[in-house]
Amino acid sequence: MNEADVLEIAQSALWIILKTAGPIMMSGLFVGLIIALFQALTTIQEMTLTFVPKIIVIFIAIVAFLPYMMTTVIEYSHTLFDRIATLG
Repeated sequence: MNEADVLEIAQSALWIILKTAGPIMMSGLFVGLIIALFQALTTIQEMTLTFVPKIIVIFIAIVAFLPYMMTTVIEYSHTLFDRIATLG
């Protein structure tokens, strides 16, 4: 295994991390933006108002995207294990 292989594995691992965490982070960002807009329009400046809706939406997003995330990680694991098997 040379440096190019290691860099390719690291790059694909980072891409998998972005693919699996992206939908959850985007849903939290979207809810935070809506709540911030609501707070700006109504002049309610309560700091704890954002936590409960974000937690609920992130939990729902985890449940909704879990099959996609598991499939993505399992496929990456299979390709990584196949690469390891071809080295030996």
